[in-house]
Amino acid sequence: MVKICCIGAGYVGGPTMAVIALKCPSIEVAVVDISVSRITAWNSDQLPIYEPGLDGVVKQCRGKNLFFSTDVEKHVSEADIVFVSVNTPTKTRGLGAGKAADLTYWESAARMIADVSKSDKIVVEKSTVPVKTAEAIEKILTHNSKGIKFQILSNPEFLAEGTAIQDLLKPDRVLIGGRETPEGQKAIQALKDVYAHWVPEDRILTTNLWSAELSKLAANAFLAQRISSVNAMSALCEATGADVTQVSYAVGTDTRIGPKFLNASVGFGGSCFQKDILNLVYICECNGLPEVAEYWKQVIKVNDYQKNRFVNRVVSSMFNTVSNKKIAILGFAFKKDTGDTRETPAIDVCKGLLGDKARLSIYDPQVTEDQIQRDLTMNKFDWDHPIHLQPMSPTTVKQVSMVWDAYSATKDAHGICILTEWDEFKTLDYKKIYDNMQKPAFVFDGRNIVNAEKLREIGFIVYSIGKPLDPWLKDMPAVA
Repeated sequence: MVKICCIGAGYVGGPTMAVIALKCPSIEVAVVDISVSRITAWNSDQLPIYEPGLDGVVKQCRGKNLFFSTDVEKHVSEADIVFVSVNTPTKTRGLGAGKAADLTYWESAARMIADVSKSDKIVVEKSTVPVKTAEAIEKILTHNSKGIKFQILSNPEFLAEGTAIQDLLKPDRVLIGGRETPEGQKAIQALKDVYAHWVPEDRILTTNLWSAELSKLAANAFLAQRISSVNAMSALCEATGADVTQVSYAVGTDTRIGPKFLNASVGFGGSCFQKDILNLVYICECNGLPEVAEYWKQVIKVNDYQKNRFVNRVVSSMFNTVSNKKIAILGFAFKKDTGDTRETPAIDVCKGLLGDKARLSIYDPQVTEDQIQRDLTMNKFDWDHPIHLQPMSPTTVKQVSMVWDAYSATKDAHGICILTEWDEFKTLDYKKIYDNMQKPAFVFDGRNIVNAEKLREIGFIVYSIGKPLDPWLKDMPAVA
């Protein structure tokens, strides 16, 4: 029986291994992590991450051929294939601070694999890693191998949160990169055989190691670039009276461009986009390509600009001050159908409003109060370290309260900021909300999900990103 072990029970490791277990009943799959609380959650009825469809897959396989354990060394030593899905945070100090990936957790995982292995193994990079990580891992394994042979493969994940299970069940492509040697090709084939249980052969792409590693960074950079492009256009649309929805629809009908990832918003978030682009920038700089680095840096600059622009719109519309005004924040996760708040634009928008002394009342159907307080007090990039290395009890931000429905959030508020496109925000009773707010009542739609005309009929002053401006906003400066 083939045995697979995955080190790291997070957003990538947990769902990926659950689907492998579901589709390969003849393979024993173990997911290991040193975090006792995380493994306990995976073994309970309340999984540590929210992802549509995940619950059903885990319950079907858990205890049969899918196991969650803190006994890392036992499962690693028994496995034929070891997936490594550990954190690769952005470095906050030292060489490459603010851009380079911190490979501390990867290196300790590699040393541990070398220590406990008693048989040949295939080691698979599953977390997003900078190009040439495989080479470093290979060196650690071969120099500590005690005669055991290791083959390194790169198998980047291309999951979108909120649709991760569907993305795993019906992937656009599975990418496997390995050495162009007989042993490397044999290892590629072994991993290919796992995926071939449910993925059509023509969707399993094989490349050399570096191409696989770089393809992941490139894919995320291209997607983020599309969002920054349409967000840059949204600023121009507001200035000229164009409608960004109409512009992006017209652009998206060109088959060479396509309609996806062309929705203007308050900005992109998630655990990968910013981190991977910074990583790409650093690699370009290290390889003497400053112009290429500068090009990709601009994608992040436009994203930051968009968040600042949104905050400036809110403050300038409300008589240039939000001091002591109650602002309702609808949505905190970086997108709908996930509880994930990593790099969510909501953090920067909330911090910007708090900087102007606003009082925030936040509602998100999936995010806990503890998580929101943690996000608003944590230093940038700290979120990407294992939870036991993060500050234990974050200092609470007094001007922030968490509520459990949109109506409490908006009661007596001066303005509403919609920051996540949860479906329920489209169908709220906005007349009831308007009646319970301070006047003039403002809606700042950071996701373009409400019907601005209907809201204006009720009496709201509405700002929608990239849409013709409400007469009220016309003379207000967009950028402070």
